[in-house]
This record gives sequence, structure tokens and C-alpha cells, in this order.
Amino acid sequence: MHALSNAFLFAGLAVAGTASAQSAPATDPYAWLEDVSGETSLDWVRARNAKAEAEIAGTPAFRQLEADIRAILDSDAKIPGVEKIGGYYYNFWKDKQHERGVWRRTTLAEYRKPEPKWETVLDLDALNKAENAKWVWHGADCLRPAYTRCLIALSPGGSDADVTREFDLTTKQFVQDGFFRPEAKGGLAWIDENTVYVFTDFGPGTLTSSGYPNIVKEWKRGTPLSAAKTVYEGKPGDMYIAAMRDVTFDHGRPVYQRDFVSRTLAFYNDELYLRSADGSLAKVDAPNSAQKGVHKEWLLLELREPYAVGGKTYAPGSLIATNFNDFMAGKRDFTALFEPTDHAALAGYAWTKDHLVLNVMEDVKNRLSVLTPGKGDWAKADFVGAPTIGTLGIGAVDAEDSNAVWLTATDFLSPTTLSIAEIGKQPEVLKSNPVFFDGGNDVIEQHFATSKDGTQVPYFLVRPKDLAFDGKAPTLLYGYGGFEISMTPAYSGSIGKAWLEKGGVYALANIRGGGEYGPRWHQAALKANRHKAYEDFAAIADDLVARKITSPQRLGTMGGSNGGLLMGNMLTQYPEKFGAIVVQVPLLDMQRYSHLLAGASWMAEYGDPDTADWSFIQTFSPYHLFDAAKTYPATLFTTSTKDDRVHPGHARKMMAKMEAAGKDVRYYENIEGGHGGAANNAQAAHMNALAYTFLWNQLSK
Repeated sequence: MHALSNAFLFAGLAVAGTASAQSAPATDPYAWLEDVSGETSLDWVRARNAKAEAEIAGTPAFRQLEADIRAILDSDAKIPGVEKIGGYYYNFWKDKQHERGVWRRTTLAEYRKPEPKWETVLDLDALNKAENAKWVWHGADCLRPAYTRCLIALSPGGSDADVTREFDLTTKQFVQDGFFRPEAKGGLAWIDENTVYVFTDFGPGTLTSSGYPNIVKEWKRGTPLSAAKTVYEGKPGDMYIAAMRDVTFDHGRPVYQRDFVSRTLAFYNDELYLRSADGSLAKVDAPNSAQKGVHKEWLLLELREPYAVGGKTYAPGSLIATNFNDFMAGKRDFTALFEPTDHAALAGYAWTKDHLVLNVMEDVKNRLSVLTPGKGDWAKADFVGAPTIGTLGIGAVDAEDSNAVWLTATDFLSPTTLSIAEIGKQPEVLKSNPVFFDGGNDVIEQHFATSKDGTQVPYFLVRPKDLAFDGKAPTLLYGYGGFEISMTPAYSGSIGKAWLEKGGVYALANIRGGGEYGPRWHQAALKANRHKAYEDFAAIADDLVARKITSPQRLGTMGGSNGGLLMGNMLTQYPEKFGAIVVQVPLLDMQRYSHLLAGASWMAEYGDPDTADWSFIQTFSPYHLFDAAKTYPATLFTTSTKDDRVHPGHARKMMAKMEAAGKDVRYYENIEGGHGGAANNAQAAHMNALAYTFLWNQLSK
């Protein structure tokens, strides 16, 4: 088990809620647009969609790009990533024939072949046709060690709210009268074949202010959900309550079996409890800010604050280990497995049967190493055959029975490869993505911009080798800068086809708020220091101009979610630096954000606008910073009606305000699709083509 405390809610704004939307201030003339699915609101949306389509989507060039991106997304030649479940390797696949996707399986021997034979387990398109539904896949949790029953999560239309249904892997059918959780935020987790943990909406008063489960219960097969027994109930102000059983098997026999309850108070602030057979809870007394992982006999803590323990103080960003049972008994003897430097941060780790593989970023470049547990210091070795360039990802093939890992490698110009690597042996490349665009004329560089406070901020640049350096290149700068999420190089057929192949320059920002240099990089831009993320991004924009790569009128920028808030601040605080801006599924009204959907769960990042925090939050609330007297660059807002993480009212209201002031602005809202914006490849291709076409049209004038 890795980091239980965040197992159910991760990736920045990648958690959802249906929290109450308190009434908007009477002084807000566009508050009515917060009515997500009201006909008046949707009529407004449809009218603006039509205008955006007429402006951007009417040309043969748009239709060609949309078709190209759709072909990339639908490509049969993409790497089918797999997960080992029992003796099979499972993959969820979407293409032109399977718009909503098919869950399928094969053997490892078959998977090694260029074109494996797949056995369909569940066809979502067929299911949708049979049930007259619009299910979107949210994943499966299969009961070990038999792997005959799974809990499958399905979302209606792509929202984060979903249902959980029990599925039989033998018959490949849903289990009649099996476990079923009605539509809500939450989930089910196996205890045994006849018992699950359930954390969901049990009725009034059972959700947190963020709209997540506040109660976890134990539910027996054959009994109504209303009869489930309470395991733990959160307190007012908590964010998410969940539970799970963590079992390690050896030849089908459980060697380690522990039940945990997770109480998340905020992002990177949680408590973990060990649940005994009698139902009593014992706190795992590690810092709330530490990410806690338990595997076999080991407890690993990934620290986000200094931790003084056992006569030592470990720095934020460290990974430390101790024996779990000894820790619960009061001992505090830790071994440091990784300690950060000014240039190196832990990107992740993966357990195998006998080893721990560390993935470390040094100035946003990955380096892998292998640790082997022992008494005192753990043995350390290089990862044999690891690529030395590009973004690397690792994951265990089977952490109980194997020392093999999946190894992915990618960069902006090199299609992703997937290898299987037995620790200590050369990796074997199994799959490679096709070449989706001609990148032979481009080169990748890394530069550092100097932010307002003197901090050196890295960014990646992909440019033509023969760039003229005359300040005329259409350039797209992308960023996020929040929730300790790192922006790393990756191969994108869509960016390549829509931007690089046309001769455009692409830049990826590694601003503060992200995780590129560990917790310190994230914490440097929290709450009252949020402006540092925006100053970093503005500094990169200036650096691109200073290097004569581009000029403000030819520099565009794009970002989504928390990155949409970044875009809103570029728009309102630094409008003179950009020629065009695409603002995707954004946060913009920071006075209201904590009352809309999952917003309350992000207060650890931004602050609470209902308190004195508003004094600094208002300095980065684009909806309030907008000035009708100012000149703004051409802007496109995109969002999704079904987004139940970031309320579409943010983008709607900002659009309405800018439109009323006569600004150069357009708007597109996908009526389906969740926080990702699209529910299938056709929608994704359309929205991508809108964004890139708009930017190219504006920046290549």
C-alpha cells in the first residue's frame, strides 16, 4: 500500500465534491450563471458556443486539425498500459470503435507481441446502449487473491460523482443483487468477499463541507446500505473520510493484513488510524503533513515539514522508513532513504517484492536508484539500464510476487516507450507510441528565468533548430503551479501536430506551487504567497521575449483548473505580456470558490475567503481584478457543464463580465464531460482543436 491518506483524492484539483453552493452575493450581476443546468444558463451557454464555433471551427484548417487530433487519440498503435490483476494483464482502451472504452485483458506472453490478442471483459459502449446510459469509466478494484470479483466505478457523463457496481470476472457480468453504491462522491473498498467499506453520501449531514464522504461504514453482503455499521465519523471541517484493507499475500496466504481509516483534513494534512479486529482505532502518530505509506513490515513517511524524531531532525522532502509494528509500539528508529538538496527532490517511489525503486528529480530531470531493505542503512544501487534523458515513470508489475517494474520514458519529441525491467537487469522495451508528428526539425532546451524575488525558475523550451531569434515565433507557454504537481516533459501528439509541426515554439513552466523541487517549491506559493507563482510565470514570459524567441503579441498561454486560475491572473495582472490566452476549466471568483462544489477542499492552498484571508485572496481573484478600462489580450474560456470539481460558473461569469465590457473574448462549454472537459475522444479532439486554432490564429497574424 502506498500513501493511503491520499489514495482516494489526488492531483491538485483532481478531487471532486457536491458541496452546497451558498447564495452568491446580491451585488454580483452574473450570479444567475451559477445555476449549472438551468435552462436560462444553458441557453446563454449555447449562444456563446455557437459564436465560438462560428469564429474558430468553420475553416477547413480547423476540421483537418480536429481530425488529426481525433486520429491521434483514437490510434490503435498507442501503448496499451496494463495492470496485472491475477494472472492477466488488464487495459482500458478507447478508440474510434470504442468511444467510451472497453476493459480488456491478455497474458504477458501475448502482451509482448506487436499485436496482442485481447479478451473483452466489459464493453462500455455496449453497456451504454443496453442501459441507455452515458457511463464513463472510473476504474476497478478487484478482490485478492482470487480476483474473481471487482468493484467497478462508473460515472454518468464524466462527472466525479459515480456509482459502484460489483462485477464477476469469471462470467464477465455484473453481479445480480451484488454490492451497489448509488451515485455520489465516495467509493467502496473490499474487506473480504462478503464485506466492504463504504464511504459515500448517506443522507443529510453525512458529507463534508467540500462535498466528500464524512462517514465510513462497514457493509455486509445481503443487507441494505442503511444497515451498514459506522466505522468512523469525521468532524466538522474535515475534507474526506475513507477506509481500506491492506493485505500482502504469499502463495495465497495473507502474511500482513491491516485495516486503515483515513481522515483527511485538507490537502497534505491527514490522520491515519490502524483499525483492530474489535473496531478500535489506534492513530499512526506521524505528522499530519507527511504522506504515509505502509508496505509489508515497513512504514514510509514522505515529509513536508521538518520532523524531529529519535534525536534527529529530518528535512521537508525527505523519505524515511521504520518498522511499522515497532513504530506503533512507540519506537522511533528511522532510516533516511532520501534527503533533498537544492536541486533534487523525490518524484516518487515503487515497491517490488524485495526492493524499493526511488525516482528522483534533479532540476526536473529524472534519476532512478534501487534500495534494498536491511537493518540500519538500506543497500543502494543504480537502476540498471535506466534512460538518462527524458521523463521517467516507474510502477511495480506485482509488488508481492515480482521484482519487475514497468518503466516509461518520454520527452517532447520522443514517443513514449514502455519497458519491463527486472531489477538488476537491462530493461526490455515492450511497446512504443507511434510518431504522431515530425519533430526532426526541433530541439529541446532547458532555461532558467529570474523571478521578481531573485529565484531561479526553470522552464523547458521546444523550438525549431533554425529559429530566427527575431521575436516573431508564435509561442505557447503552458503552466500549472499548484498542489505540488510537477510539470515534466512528455510526448503529446496533439501539441506536436497542432503547434510544433507548424513551426511554433512550446514552453513548459516549472513555477513555484508545483512539486518540481519538492514541498519547499509548493509551499513557497501558498496562500498569501500565491503571487510568487504568478511572478515566476511572468518572468518566464519576459525571458522568452528577452531571448528574442517571441514578442508579447506572439506569445500565447494556456492552463487549466488551478492553471486556469494562473491564466486568469496572467489575463488581469499581466495582460501586456500576452497576445492570446486560453483559460480552461478555471477558478476565477476566489470570493465564492469555497462555496462552489469541491472548493472548500482547496482552502489549504488558497486560504479561506470568509475570513481575514480575503485581504490577500482578493489580490489573485481574477473576477475581482478585472478592470473594464483596461486592454486585454484575445481570450478563450473553455469549461464543462458536467464538471463537478471546478464550478463552470467561474468561467461563465468571467466571460459575461468581459463580454459586457466589450473585450475580445469567446467561450465554449462542453455540455458533457467532467473536469477533464471531455467524455470521449471526439469531444477531446474538438476542444483541443478549438484551443490550438484560436491561439494559432491570434499569434500568427
